[in-house]
Amino acid sequence: MSLVLGIDTGGTYTDGVILDRASKKILAKAKSLTTRDDLSRGITDCINRMEFDDFTEIKIVSLSTTLATNAIVEGRGCEVGLIMIGMEPQNELPIEEIRCVTGGHNVKGKEKAPLDEDAVREAVASLKGKVDAIAVSGYLSVRNPEHEVRVQEIVKEILGVPVVCAHHLTRSLGIHERTVTAILNARLIPIIKELLDSVKKVLKKKEINAPIMIVKGDGSLMGEEQAQDKPIETLLSGPASSIIGATFLANVKEGLVLDMGGTTTDIAILKNGVPRIDPQGAKVGGWLTRVEAAAINTYGLGGDSYLQLDMDMSFKVGPQRVWPIGVMTYHYPHLYDELKNIKIDRSYLLLYSQVTDCFMILNERETVTLTEQDKAVLEILKDGPHSLFYIAYHLDADLNFLNLNRLVNVGVLGKISVTPTDLLHAKGVYTQWDTKASKLAVSLLAHRFKMSLEEFIPFAENNIINELCYTCLQSFSNNDGNEFVLKDESVARYFIMKQLEPDDESSLTCNLQPKIPIIGIGAPVKAWLPPMAEKLKAQLMIPDDPEVANAIGSAAGRIMTSVRIQINPGECATGYILHSSYEMREFEELEEAVAYGKEFAAAKAKEIAEKDGAIHIELVVNHKDTYAESGMVEKDVYIGSEIEAIATEPPEWEREIETEKFFVDTIDRGMTLNH
Repeated sequence: MSLVLGIDTGGTYTDGVILDRASKKILAKAKSLTTRDDLSRGITDCINRMEFDDFTEIKIVSLSTTLATNAIVEGRGCEVGLIMIGMEPQNELPIEEIRCVTGGHNVKGKEKAPLDEDAVREAVASLKGKVDAIAVSGYLSVRNPEHEVRVQEIVKEILGVPVVCAHHLTRSLGIHERTVTAILNARLIPIIKELLDSVKKVLKKKEINAPIMIVKGDGSLMGEEQAQDKPIETLLSGPASSIIGATFLANVKEGLVLDMGGTTTDIAILKNGVPRIDPQGAKVGGWLTRVEAAAINTYGLGGDSYLQLDMDMSFKVGPQRVWPIGVMTYHYPHLYDELKNIKIDRSYLLLYSQVTDCFMILNERETVTLTEQDKAVLEILKDGPHSLFYIAYHLDADLNFLNLNRLVNVGVLGKISVTPTDLLHAKGVYTQWDTKASKLAVSLLAHRFKMSLEEFIPFAENNIINELCYTCLQSFSNNDGNEFVLKDESVARYFIMKQLEPDDESSLTCNLQPKIPIIGIGAPVKAWLPPMAEKLKAQLMIPDDPEVANAIGSAAGRIMTSVRIQINPGECATGYILHSSYEMREFEELEEAVAYGKEFAAAKAKEIAEKDGAIHIELVVNHKDTYAESGMVEKDVYIGSEIEAIATEPPEWEREIETEKFFVDTIDRGMTLNH
């Protein structure tokens, strides 16, 4: 048997399956809570829950995760410094510590200005003790990476922290998006490292001697080393894995796959069994990156989304993920007593928090600057989680002068509050955790809305179901090529609400009905999707084992790597210039440049695939020259050439198994592969 241990570590749950690839049978499955303070505990618990005899038979371990996606959606990650070469920021960036130095290149890869190494050293020294990692982004570094490489050397020499160069992550033009990608990659380094370290610790205890693979955002697999260098490529790893799992379980070629997790709802639309690859790159948490990923729509709506009374006194769901009250009081019963003692007037406006908010320590980091109040809060929380009211009382502080959101955003504190999971407990349809505490917390929030518990539960449920309807309709609209946001369009909102909230007094009805089925996966879908599908008049499919679909998808993935090279005319139309993530090289003849580019790309793709664990590698090299017609001369004008080498093959443990069609939509990539 060729057995794969698939593990999906999400923001709320860690799922595991053991899959026999030859028979396509799930031999064991389990779920456990993700333990954010120590991931290895949740992973160990998940594996221990599996009823399986011999873990030594596992040939490979494949991981998918929503940790990177969730971190960006929630604004978490390590502190990062940015060094920009030859430019200054033109748009908002997800970072505070920015240093700009002279340098950069032109579109041909020639120096725009020499790199000011003295300024680089001064900039790097000024970041000492302030950051955990450095991102480097140079003007047109995709045409010549030499300045980014030199800055990387200086950073390692002075600070010794991880350094991310933008040209390593994407060959795409677009300075702002490339810079954002580098920053987010740097921010995610400790998050993915912690995951890999945790998994290896567990595997050692279980005597599982197998290589570790990680699902990328396009659904293919990469090795451990590549994941540590490029954690940004795990963006949408969980959703991509869920699509593979959904197609594996539901056995359909057309449909909308909706994966509802703890933090996010992720949606992709299948055509011919595969989603398209997003040509613009993955967009997560409002940030457009240049990460190649499946076209997945991610919404901050999940089973553990933060339910809030916002500043205009309306109901708000997410996008922040919090720990459910019922789950945490199950582990820390004293929180129930603290919540029971809360007394607050309905008219008292809370500026930064909800009446049910509680906090716990996740990770005290040396690089985070703490105020005296921050230190006092951490001292109070050392004996376990406490409510905001408890903290304010012991600090003798006004609730509105106690803003702990910064410590939550950088991952020092975790927030506990009311979630959709608590609603299900309060309603009595879900009873795994502390139902009594969930009911109390939901009652407290209901009081803020001037409602009874019995009034508030259907009100909140209906709001959540409507939000899910919007996510589906928005995803269908996006798939049709529209860029508008339905909620921002008053006319669209009017007609949609005519369908979601029919009014007997109105003479108008509306019906927007999906033409393809909705395939629901994820732990909460059986509770939330049937009423959503009823409102949309949609066909709903919830396959067997929907709660572990992500782990199944990670076990069913396969390796694929690609290397891209671009060739452009030289300066003054003399010669040719080859650009790659590794070098810039000049040639006199186009044929010479193309031959070198093909050989170099193929060798690099093969090298990366071998590092990822592939043995018998299939190589495909695509080459396209572009010319423009000219009416002025007899010969067409040469514009440029693109070369892409793709190395793919399942690792040795799988090569005798009949393999499935690639997850990656090769038609959208504009290439042909021989499977």
